Amino acid sequence: MSAIDAPPIPISIIIPALNEAPGIAETLRVLQPMRARGHQVIVVDGGSTDRTAEIAAPLADRVIVSQPGRARQQNAGADAATGGVLLFLHADTVLPPGADERVVDGLTSSGRGWGRFDVRLSGRHPALRMVERMMNLRSRLTGIATGDQAIFARRDWFHRAGGFPLIPLMEDVALCTLLRRMGPPLCLRERVLTSSRRWEARGVLRTVLLMWRLRAAYALGADPARLAARYR
Repeated sequence: MSAIDAPPIPISIIIPALNEAPGIAETLRVLQPMRARGHQVIVVDGGSTDRTAEIAAPLADRVIVSQPGRARQQNAGADAATGGVLLFLHADTVLPPGADERVVDGLTSSGRGWGRFDVRLSGRHPALRMVERMMNLRSRLTGIATGDQAIFARRDWFHRAGGFPLIPLMEDVALCTLLRRMGPPLCLRERVLTSSRRWEARGVLRTVLLMWRLRAAYALGADPARLAARYR
């Protein structure tokens, strides 16, 4: 079989969830055309007390239960995945149409082993447009992404990096740091739509300043457990 005739690389989309009943159906609904094209959807429930798992079951290939913690849940999903590419999607984030094709084509043509999308925030507050631009620019300049940007990696790269470090905060930054040592990311300009609920709940400026302080403290070696307590 020639490279032209070869089937596309299957993607396993891994969604960690905890009490996401209000929005999980919309996230999963958008993924149904990708399932029809042979990609896998795995929801990893961290012990929800609402109907998250029940709602997800008919819209996913697998719903598995894990101990809570985003890093632990995503690693559990990776262990259950069958795809050659692992894409980690937050439960409140929606992929753009054709995301699977962009990931597969981008990785294949670039020869890179991992990457992420640009992000758009769901809210209408004018300050959120600046937050989006800064998030995307910072990621492009530093080679570090956040989980809101739907990080993806070839399976072998993910396992060579050791998976998500089991820390309660900044697990996405930690994984990207490990992957970046192996090679630069593929930065897709297509935008995922992620919920702006945390910015709206706490205030846009206050949330931005908090995240800057937490990222700076983490870079200086602060204990992730203490940072998670400050974030909560």
